[in-house]
Amino acid sequence: MKLSPREAEGYFTRPDANKAGLLIYGADAMRVALKRQQVLKALLGPNAEEEMRLTRIPGADLRGEPALLLDAVKAVGFFPGPRAVFVEDTTDASAPAIIAAFEDWAPGDAQIIVTAGQLKPSSKIRKAFEAHPSVYAVGIYDDPPSRAEVERILAQAELRNIPRDSMSALAELATGISPGDFTQTIDKLSLYKRGDSSELTIEDIEACAPRSTEAALDDVLNVVAEGRAGEIGPLIRRLQSQGTNAVSLCIGATRHFRTLYACASHPGGAAQGIGKLRPPVYGKRRDRILRQAQGWGAPKLQTALTVLTDTDLSLRSAGQTAPAMALVERAMIRLAMLARSR
Repeated sequence: MKLSPREAEGYFTRPDANKAGLLIYGADAMRVALKRQQVLKALLGPNAEEEMRLTRIPGADLRGEPALLLDAVKAVGFFPGPRAVFVEDTTDASAPAIIAAFEDWAPGDAQIIVTAGQLKPSSKIRKAFEAHPSVYAVGIYDDPPSRAEVERILAQAELRNIPRDSMSALAELATGISPGDFTQTIDKLSLYKRGDSSELTIEDIEACAPRSTEAALDDVLNVVAEGRAGEIGPLIRRLQSQGTNAVSLCIGATRHFRTLYACASHPGGAAQGIGKLRPPVYGKRRDRILRQAQGWGAPKLQTALTVLTDTDLSLRSAGQTAPAMALVERAMIRLAMLARSR
């Protein structure tokens, strides 16, 4: 049977021990692995490997030994409790052995958990799992995690005293980094707050969140918007060493100054304008954007956007011969000097 994404989230939390098995497939190996870990923990408990209630079989091994899976499914465990056989990195070449195992499955046998990469609808193994009433198939896609999924991860990490702003910041962070990085960030937060019953703050999240290229870009844009021209060069060199190109930097700067302009040009003033931003901003980042918007004012921000638009056109011009990053650096310095003008 095929599970929808909404049904799958509930099933991963409370898997049915009376079913023969589950296929989890998707292009992102990390997302698939995290879901597999979640369902195995919910199905078997935390000590399954130590108690030899979990058997791992590479999918490739089943091509040469098709009976390997069925033997593992039927084996009697030494320790009491539910058992599972995990078949990883499966392809259609292993389909006959897997189909035979769940066709012969009976209550009391080990449950069959299978993972695979991206599978087409015509895939033998996917079609078999979707058509059989005693097994499930779940596709894992690159959609941002739901609020319920974020809350589940936080609950598992025993992070509970989370105000609304911090929860929104975590949900936004989850959409901007990989699932593995997000899980590691939550683990770091859990250690960071161990023994501390106070509320989880935006500052706590920023202290544990990974420093990505996007964060480094924010550093450059804040320096520019605050008129600190002397710091621009070294930060741009760092971004360049991380693989950021001139066009991406220019696009990021344009986005940042459009945000400032949206605040500064609001009829009720920047303080009201920042509340209209979507997605919303919180904590220190909100205060910083508000200060920058109020310091620049709408007229100067219009000038800044004109400078950035001209720079972007120059970068995309076929006849451009000057080094692209040098053009962007010059534009950033011009903006920093404009920020300091009266």
